[in-house]
Amino acid sequence: MDHHGVLFLCLCLVTSQSRTVEASEETLLWMKRMEMVTRSRSLTSFAELIHGLECRLLNASFRGHNLTLQTNTIQTLAFKLGCDFTGLSLSSAALGRVPQAPAQHAMQFPAELTRDACRTHQRELRLICIYFSTTHFFQDGQSRVGTGPFLGASQKDINSSLLNNYVLGAQLGHGHVHNLSEPVNISFWHNQSLEGYMVTCVFWKEGASKQHWGVWSPEGCRTEQPSPSQVLCRCNHLTYFAVLMQLSPAPVPAELLAPLTYISLVGCSISIVASLLTVLLHFYARKQSDSITRIHMNLHASVLFLNVAFLLSPVLAMPPVPGSACTALAAILHYALLSCLTWMAIEGFNLYLLLGRVYNVYIRRYVLKLCAVGWGVPASLVLLLLAVKSSVYGPYVIPLSNSQGNSTGFQNMSICWVRNPGVHSVLVMGYGGLTSLFNLVVLAWALRVLHRLRAKEKAPGPRACRDTVTVLGLTVLLGTTWALAFFSFGVFLLPQLFLFTIFNSLYGFFLFLWFCSQRCRSEAEAEAEMEAFSSSHTMQ
Repeated sequence: MDHHGVLFLCLCLVTSQSRTVEASEETLLWMKRMEMVTRSRSLTSFAELIHGLECRLLNASFRGHNLTLQTNTIQTLAFKLGCDFTGLSLSSAALGRVPQAPAQHAMQFPAELTRDACRTHQRELRLICIYFSTTHFFQDGQSRVGTGPFLGASQKDINSSLLNNYVLGAQLGHGHVHNLSEPVNISFWHNQSLEGYMVTCVFWKEGASKQHWGVWSPEGCRTEQPSPSQVLCRCNHLTYFAVLMQLSPAPVPAELLAPLTYISLVGCSISIVASLLTVLLHFYARKQSDSITRIHMNLHASVLFLNVAFLLSPVLAMPPVPGSACTALAAILHYALLSCLTWMAIEGFNLYLLLGRVYNVYIRRYVLKLCAVGWGVPASLVLLLLAVKSSVYGPYVIPLSNSQGNSTGFQNMSICWVRNPGVHSVLVMGYGGLTSLFNLVVLAWALRVLHRLRAKEKAPGPRACRDTVTVLGLTVLLGTTWALAFFSFGVFLLPQLFLFTIFNSLYGFFLFLWFCSQRCRSEAEAEAEMEAFSSSHTMQ
């Protein structure tokens, strides 16, 4: 090679190095600009800043196989990957931590990461990792967690925060990596006590909120705690990850999921059959029905509706099902529950009229007016919520703890339900609490009235058994077992879970037994009257 060729080669090397330096400096300046935004109250879009950083890292030219840049609160890494990728493990201890970082972290990428990308692209792939030791760019999302029981927690709320204030992100090229069969493992080490906290691995779900540029969501991630100082997230996609901590009661043990699910399935199925059979029998003997029976049938219909929607709820909360379907079912399930509670209150009101009013009071179109209340009021509440903010419905995550040896893992069970804690407190617990309180008062008053009537009759013997059946029937009819929902704390949690599941999943069956007992009782009384009439007519 002559001296002209050597000079040309040197110029090329100098040019490439200068481009690498320029690209690195440009990216570093962008990172410093992002830090300046965190110290100021600029209205710059966080999404624009983060996407700008991603774009610069994906397009940066650098020698070797990786590029590492770092500021006080942001650390970025870029890697050149080929289709022979066999996996990659990154640790903050090996790379050098961010100066203000409180603890270590690590990310482990499986070999499957580049498989789909290599099928369509035969060129070099670029993997970028961005580590934040500040939640400033994601703080808007912390005020609205995407799914699960974390919805409504704000960053200023001491009951909800991110572990170590860490957000770890990764992206492969300009595409999206999701549904990995072998998960990406993200480890967070910490030196704080998590006792009394529920920790959940979440990812940044961009575009899931109209008010913010993203929300935190636990979908596709499994939470484990291999040791008291480590939280391990196993996620099937790439994005920005964090660990959400929330003060809450201890999660439900995972080993109880199978028996509770089995009890719910069997109980709701029996109730569906019983309620359906009761309604069919009512239509068969419709000519003999009165207003009391029609009220019972409306309660049966609401219970039937509730049980069917409840059994479908976990099925439609699975990822392949569109989110709109889960939202619609969650609204239907909420409507069915409110209708059921309303008809329980109507049963209490009707019982008060039967026992409390000495003279028969005629109310024009009584059952029709009750139907307008029992079905119309819940419908108006649910439709109002959908019109104001449909995001209050959707996948709701129930955390489950799984203790294995010295480690504790967490898994999530999703159902289609109310996601907003304010709506849940007012239009689920509050609505149910008022209904239960009203019916408990009516039940106590009704038992007192029946006791006075029995004392006047002074009829011993078999009457006690009939009174016991009447008390049990009224207890079931007024739905007083739903008050067990307010004992889900402390030592009452596990017994309450089983008692609530057993009694309320079989609620339709218990109503069926009450319906049959009342029908048999009325037929027996009719036969006794006919026999008395026949005997008197014969004597004459």
